[in-house]
Amino acid sequence: MRRGPQAPGNRSLHFYAGIDRVAGRPQSEQVKPLLIALLLALGPAPAAACSLALVLAIDISNSVDGAEYKLQTEGLADALLDSVVRHELVRGRMAVTVMFWSGPAGQHVVIPWTRMETDADVVAMSNAARQLRRAYAQSNTALGAAVDYARGLFEEVPDCKRRTIDVSGDGVENAGTSPERARDAAFAEQITVNGLAIERDVSSVTRYFRNNVITPNGFVMTSQGHRGYADTLRRKLRREVGEGMS
Repeated sequence: MRRGPQAPGNRSLHFYAGIDRVAGRPQSEQVKPLLIALLLALGPAPAAACSLALVLAIDISNSVDGAEYKLQTEGLADALLDSVVRHELVRGRMAVTVMFWSGPAGQHVVIPWTRMETDADVVAMSNAARQLRRAYAQSNTALGAAVDYARGLFEEVPDCKRRTIDVSGDGVENAGTSPERARDAAFAEQITVNGLAIERDVSSVTRYFRNNVITPNGFVMTSQGHRGYADTLRRKLRREVGEGMS
């Protein structure tokens, strides 16, 4: 029996089916190696960028007694556990380090750079802050040297988009290099310097920080005594880690 001509659509189907039969494999199995090769060529997905590198510089000069020192380290530990701070640190894959400062030669990293990739990383830093022992005492107040030292720490985290020094203190410069010169050098390197001024009776420390320590794009927040340090630092960190994350 003679068959009539096939429709063009049927000829196309038979043509591709013939290719499959010649290859001896279904089309889905032929595509798999191509997909695997493409994925290998693309490589692993890049890690999320670090949005902020933050240096937390804590004053342990002669004006800070043992009880006030404890209020600062406990305050830092508590501030890191604030729900907003924790969320933003991890969301921004931020890098944080903690340093002590006092006189011209009295700067020391006490918690090295830590990448905040999970909530557990934030909790671990909080626990480390709570256990910090005082490195030294009976020293002067060298704000300029502290800012200069903090500037050099950013060399270890070159991938972070923003760089900020968060310097806290309860006094004004009385030794070492000029804080104004250190501030200007930081600003020229696109580093922001913010301040947390711990006041005792008047607002002299806040004014000094505003006029001599922070960069033009920075800000100062004031704690009335060391007992208000934890709450002030919590609010300050919320502002610092939230910038640029909208």
